[in-house]
Amino acid sequence: MICIIPVGEIEQSNLFDLKPKLKEVFGLEVEIKEGLDKPDYAYNPERKQYFSTSILKEIAKTSYKDCERVLGVVDLDLFVPSLNFIFGEADIWGKSCIISVSRLHQSFYGLPEDQELFQQRVLKEAVHELGHTFGLSHCPDPKCVMHFSNSLKDTDIKSHNFCKNCKNLLKEQKKFKE
Repeated sequence: MICIIPVGEIEQSNLFDLKPKLKEVFGLEVEIKEGLDKPDYAYNPERKQYFSTSILKEIAKTSYKDCERVLGVVDLDLFVPSLNFIFGEADIWGKSCIISVSRLHQSFYGLPEDQELFQQRVLKEAVHELGHTFGLSHCPDPKCVMHFSNSLKDTDIKSHNFCKNCKNLLKEQKKFKE
């Protein structure tokens, strides 16, 4: 089972929209669990962003024994020290990952909101980070969901699906349902 954990304030409808789509991609049951409080401990006042690795560590501490994978979802701007921002982060040796929906909104860039585009972006980033927890690394195919998104344009270009090579890697691990 994949468990979705809201972190801080997050629009619940976004999580409910994501749930059946993740089930379709991974062939696993998906459940929305009780959320975590706003991660004030991860806030960096100089950057005015939240350090994703600190939040990821808290998510990893959750004791959901029925969860094969745990996806944290925040509506806060995330960073790691080497990058200006990130859309998400995964513990590639564990079962936890996190995505931020903050920069996936059109309104973040001063543009009119587009709910369908937003939901596509959220799905792509969720599948990408969950893919890392299943042992996948970044893919050179720009259409593959495992392609690195250095910008929102990269996210918009790629699909929410795995390319043939990445899908085969998942099947070899017997973690992916066709």
